[in-house]
Amino acid sequence: MAKPTNLVIVESPSKAKTIGKYLGPDYTVKASMGHLRDLPKSTMGVDLDRDFTPEYVAVPGKEALIDELRKAAASAKTVYLATDPDREGEAISWHLKELLELPDEKTRRVTFNEITQKVVRQSIAQPRNIDYDLVDAQQARRVLDRIVGYQLSPLLWKKVRRGLSAGRVQSVATRLVVDRENEIRAFQPREYWSLEVTLQRIGKAGSFVAKYHGEDKKRELENELQVQSIIDDITGKEFTVTGVKRAEKKRTAAPPFTTSTLQQEASRKLNMTPKRTMAIAQQLYEGVDVAGEGTLGLITYMRTDSLRLSDEAMAEAAAFIRSRYGNDYYYGKFHVYKNKNSAQDGHEAIRPTHVELDPERVRGSLTMDQYRLYKLIWSRFLATQMANAVYDTVSIDTACAGHIFRSSHQSMRFTGFVAVYEEGRDEEAEATGAPLPDLQEGDRALASKIEKEQHFTQPPARYTEATLVKAMEEKGVGRPSTYAATISTIQDREYVTKQDKRLLPTALGEVVTGLMTQRFTDVIDVEFTADMETKLDDVEEGKRRWKDVLADFYQGFRQEMEDAEAALEGVRLKVPDEVTEEICEVCGKNMIVKVGRFGKFLACPGWPECTNTKPIIERMPGRCPKCGSGILKRKSKRGYAYYSCERGAECGFMTWDVPTDKDCEKCGQTLFKKSGRGRMKSFCINESCPDFLPEDKRGYYKKPETGETAEAEGEKPVEAKTEKKTAAKKTAKKAAAKKTAKKTAAKKPAAKTKARKKEGEKK
Repeated sequence: MAKPTNLVIVESPSKAKTIGKYLGPDYTVKASMGHLRDLPKSTMGVDLDRDFTPEYVAVPGKEALIDELRKAAASAKTVYLATDPDREGEAISWHLKELLELPDEKTRRVTFNEITQKVVRQSIAQPRNIDYDLVDAQQARRVLDRIVGYQLSPLLWKKVRRGLSAGRVQSVATRLVVDRENEIRAFQPREYWSLEVTLQRIGKAGSFVAKYHGEDKKRELENELQVQSIIDDITGKEFTVTGVKRAEKKRTAAPPFTTSTLQQEASRKLNMTPKRTMAIAQQLYEGVDVAGEGTLGLITYMRTDSLRLSDEAMAEAAAFIRSRYGNDYYYGKFHVYKNKNSAQDGHEAIRPTHVELDPERVRGSLTMDQYRLYKLIWSRFLATQMANAVYDTVSIDTACAGHIFRSSHQSMRFTGFVAVYEEGRDEEAEATGAPLPDLQEGDRALASKIEKEQHFTQPPARYTEATLVKAMEEKGVGRPSTYAATISTIQDREYVTKQDKRLLPTALGEVVTGLMTQRFTDVIDVEFTADMETKLDDVEEGKRRWKDVLADFYQGFRQEMEDAEAALEGVRLKVPDEVTEEICEVCGKNMIVKVGRFGKFLACPGWPECTNTKPIIERMPGRCPKCGSGILKRKSKRGYAYYSCERGAECGFMTWDVPTDKDCEKCGQTLFKKSGRGRMKSFCINESCPDFLPEDKRGYYKKPETGETAEAEGEKPVEAKTEKKTAAKKTAKKAAAKKTAKKTAAKKPAAKTKARKKEGEKK
C-alpha cells in the first residue's frame, strides 16, 4: 500500500507550481482555482428571517475538481489549507474544509507572506487552526453586500434601467466622483494677480528674478489696481537686498508600498489601472520562472495596509546598498516607518523577497508589465533604507519703496535615495527657481523688466484612479483588497467614465446616485460606510458577533427599502441623453448616445422623423506606424474589432493587433499586442526595426492555406475539401432516393396481395 502523502491546497496553478518545487515528495500541491463554494447566483441565498443564515452551494462547473480534491484529501495524511493570508483567503480555507468534509484532526491552516523556499517550509512546519473570527468577518461582508445588492438592484431595474446594480462600496465610490463633479460645477473662480521683476545688479554682473511677497506680512494681490499701485511705487527706484537666508534641506524617502500606495504610484508612473496593477502583482507574488534561479515568488503579499518591514529584509537591503552605492548612501540604521492607526498590520509592506534580484537581472524572465511593476516595488523598497537627499536652499528678500520681493533657489548637494527612486506626484512639483548670483545684504539693483499677470483660482481637479484610491483610503471606504474591483465595477456599470485619465460621472451615474442619496442615506453615506468597515474589523478581532452587525444594519435598511418602494410607486426616472459634438448629416442636429443590443451607438434626436444612426468610433493610444496620425478602433461587418489610421483610405494602415501606450525602445514606434484577453507581451510591427515580430509569430491561430502550400504541409486545400463535401452530399442524396424507391416497390406487391385477399373474403 502506497504511503499517504500530505495534501496542500492553494488557489491558483501558478502558486501550486511554485510551492510544489519547495516541498518534498511527501507533499502533493493542488489548486482550488479560487472559490469552490459560495452563495447561489440565482437567489438571495441568505435567510433574512432566520438570523441571516447563509445558504452556500458548490460553484457550478467545478464538480469534477471538487471530486478530485475529495479523493486526494481522503488519502492524505494531513491537509494543509494554504490560501491567501487575508479574510477572503481564510474564508476559502473554511469553505474547503466544509465542502471536502475534512475532520479537524487532519486539517491545518498555513499562510505565506512571501512564497520563498524558506518561508514556505517554515510555515508548513508551524501550521495553525482556521481563524473563525476572520471567517466571520468575511461572511459578514459577503452577506452584507449580498443583501444590499440583491434588494437594491431590482429597485433600480424598475425605476431606472434594467441591468443596473448597486453595492455598499461601489455606490459610495460613485458618489465621491459625482460630488466632485458638483463641486466643479458650483465653483466660482476668484481673481488674483502676480507681479514679477527682473533685477540688474548695480556695480556687479548678474541679474535675477524676484516675485512680489508683501510688505510687513505676506499679501495677496486681488486686482489690477493694487498691482498698478505697487508698479507706480517702484518704477525707476533702486532695490536693496535686505535679507539672505541659506539653509540645508533634507528629504526622506517615501515609505514602502501598501496596496493603496502601490495602486496610486502604478497609475501615476506606469499608467496601469488598479485592476491591472493587482493582477500583475499577484503573478509576481505567486511565482515566476527566473532564468538560473527556478520558480520564485518575487514580491511579498500584495494586499496589505502595513508599513512594517522585517528586520531580515532591512538587513539585506543595508548590505546591498553598501556594496552597490557605498556607505554614504545607507540610512545608517533600520529605517522604520510608523503605521496609521487604522492599519490592521496583518502583513509586511509590499517588498521584493530577494533584494539581490535587481530588476535588470530578472528582466529577461518577465513580461514588460511584470518588469515595470517589479522595478517600481524593488526601487521603492531599496529607497526606504537609503540616506536622505540633501539640498542647499537660498532665499533672498529685496526691498523697494516698502515692498518686499522674494527670490529662492534649491540645488541638490547629495542625491541619497533619489539615486534609486523618487515618488510621483498628483499635483505639480514645487518649482526650484533659477540659480541666483552670489548676493549679499546691502547689494543694490534696478528693475530692467516689470511683469504683471492675471490669474484665476481653479476648481478642484477631477479624480484620477490614483486619487480616487487615495480618497477611499483616507475616508475608510472599502479595504485594500476592494479598491481595484470597486473602481473597475463603477466603470463597467457605466456610472463613471474615464477621459484623459480623469474620472467623471455619466448621466446614468448621477441619476442613480441622486436616487440613492434621496432614499438610502445610510448606504450612500461615506461616514456610515467607513463605520461599517470598523465594525467588520471588530468582528475580525473577536469584539463583535457578525450576525449582530448584520441585524443592526438590516433594521434601518429594510425601513428605507419599504419607504422607497412606497414613494416611488408608479415613478420611472429618466436618464438624460448624452449629447455629442457629432452632427447628423441628414438634419444637422447634435447626435446623442443610445444603447442597443450590441452596445452604444450614435442616433439622431429627431427620431422618428430622422432615423440616421452611426457607430461610435473609439480613439486608441499610440500613433499610426505609416504616417504618425491617430489610430481608431472600428468594427467589421461581422462585428470584429480592428484598428486603422484616422486618415482612412488616404493612409491605408489597418491591423487586427491592439495598439498600446508604449513605444519601442529601438525604433520609437508604437508597440502593439495580440487581441484577446490574458497576459500578452507587446511587440513591434515596424519591419525595419531589429525587434520586429513577424505576423506568424504573434500567437494567433493560423488556418491552413489553400492550394499547393497546404498540400505540401500535408493539409487538403480548402477548395478540395469543399468539393469533396459537395460530392459526398450528392452521393448521399442518390443513395437515399434509391432506398426510398426500393421500399415503395416492395410495398406495391404487398398491397395488391392484401387487396385480393379482402376481395376473396367478401365473395
